[in-house]
Amino acid sequence: MSEKEKVTINRQHKDRLFNFIFGSEENKKWTLSLYNAVNGSNYEDESLIVFNTLQNYLYVSMKNDTSFIITDTMSLYEHQSTFNPNMPLRMLKYLSNLYSKYVKENALDIFGKGIIELPVPKLITFYNGLDDVEDEIILRLSDSFPECQKENGDVEVKVRMLNINYGHNKRLIQECSPLKEYSWLIDRIRTYNVELGIEKATTKAIREMPSYFEIKNFLVLHMSEVADMMLAEDQEINALELVGNAREKKGIEKGIEQGIISTIKLKYTL
Repeated sequence: MSEKEKVTINRQHKDRLFNFIFGSEENKKWTLSLYNAVNGSNYEDESLIVFNTLQNYLYVSMKNDTSFIITDTMSLYEHQSTFNPNMPLRMLKYLSNLYSKYVKENALDIFGKGIIELPVPKLITFYNGLDDVEDEIILRLSDSFPECQKENGDVEVKVRMLNINYGHNKRLIQECSPLKEYSWLIDRIRTYNVELGIEKATTKAIREMPSYFEIKNFLVLHMSEVADMMLAEDQEINALELVGNAREKKGIEKGIEQGIISTIKLKYTL
């Protein structure tokens, strides 16, 4: 794929529903609620949040990242529908670009004699895939290092992965009503999807949301857009599964082929 084609795909990406809800200017109060629940804080002024999400950074079809600064903390939130143990490396690359942007925007001199002040990074992955994972997992960059070298690296990156499927992380979800409602919605959509298909399941689930749900009016207002997001996400997950299965099959076939070749070579060397 050419660079031009990659950029074209990237510019046409859609938000995942999670980012649509928690990563927009109009919904800062929900972002703040999520931040407080994750960090055990009690901020009330949503204007403290300054979004600094990088635009058109990753060559992906669906946008799954939200970044913002509040006081002295820079939070990078990613939503994942499939388990990915390589999030520390991915977030390290993203964080490097965020810091570069921060340094430039604040005219900081990284070559000067004085130490510059940077916001503290908080790296969170919100997981709601179908794999059975624990409520909270700490992923580390050092997990990718050779076993004998894990303690010798000069760089470590920790990513806190939180399972936000319905029924998991009850304390966290109870403390953030919009997150609890989102979790309920996704669970209901998955139930209806079996018979109705993802688009009809999405609209049905939104209509059945209790009237007191904070996010309901927002979702009703963007009903068709939300259904389109869920369809795109479902298609992306299916495509990734097909690619994964194809790679696994290719690996097995390659292994069998190499085994046959080795057997033949051994036969003629005896």
